[in-house]
Amino acid sequence: MSQHSIAIIGVGKIAVDQHLPVIAKNPAFRLAALVSQRGIEQAGVPTFRTPAELYAAMPDLDAVAICTPPSVRHQVALEALNAGMNVLLEKPPAPTVSELADLVRQAAARRCVLFATWHSQYNAGVEEAKKRLAGRKIASLAITWKEDVRRWHPGQEWIWQPGGFGVFDPGINALSILTEIAPEPFFVTAATLTYPANRDTPIAARLTFASDAGLPGAALTAEFDWRQTGDQTWTIEIVVEDGTRLTLIDGGSKLAINGNLTVAEPMAEYEGIYARFAGLLDRGESAVDAAPFHLVADAMVVGKRETTDAFEW
Repeated sequence: MSQHSIAIIGVGKIAVDQHLPVIAKNPAFRLAALVSQRGIEQAGVPTFRTPAELYAAMPDLDAVAICTPPSVRHQVALEALNAGMNVLLEKPPAPTVSELADLVRQAAARRCVLFATWHSQYNAGVEEAKKRLAGRKIASLAITWKEDVRRWHPGQEWIWQPGGFGVFDPGINALSILTEIAPEPFFVTAATLTYPANRDTPIAARLTFASDAGLPGAALTAEFDWRQTGDQTWTIEIVVEDGTRLTLIDGGSKLAINGNLTVAEPMAEYEGIYARFAGLLDRGESAVDAAPFHLVADAMVVGKRETTDAFEW
């Protein structure tokens, strides 16, 4: 396996918490540089203020990981592709599905690797749940994804701005698991989106689905909420046709079957992402799964809006 030089563009919380430490311990990668408008530094590597400065100084760089807010990812990724870079996209991969489709086209035309990441798909319980659902009908599905926005996005105003996704920023993680494990596609048939009176993206959402994977009359729902304090809830509970209950817990890192813990491993989502990216780079292959993104876009189209109290940090 070759060692790939990589730079991180956008050095915010997710880059610091996940990308930097995972790259440091993966021998398939060598951190070559950072791009940070705020001038954030990492010992031993240069920091550039703009991607253009990076590409001018390091034209032989192998790849970039784009960890900016989603509203600018299409522009940043296209600039990277035009410079001949292979690109890893943090989730969500772009502000709109059309822009993601354009990046797929642009990457193929330039023979660059494009990898749209969904970190929750790499949790240990997800693959096992997928195997157990294969060829089976679902009697009920209940996604509950509730967390504290102040804990996970402290002071980050971009999440409340158009293109910032609001509660769908974590909610899309649950949807990425659903699209990975479901034996048939799911479709959003109804949604209620709750907006703070002073914000442009939702703080909570309730979704109803339909799918050929479901039995007639099956209740298929998801509930996302950014107002939960204390313990955080990231669960997906599925009952299949014979009554077997599968429960993905802690974002998919644990799987219980009829209440008995079957899979329980520490989260290693970004380790899985970078292991896969190394393989894609070695083979010159792209991997872009747009299905979770489509569900978010569909929810925004069919959703009914309601207003709640103003949100302040």
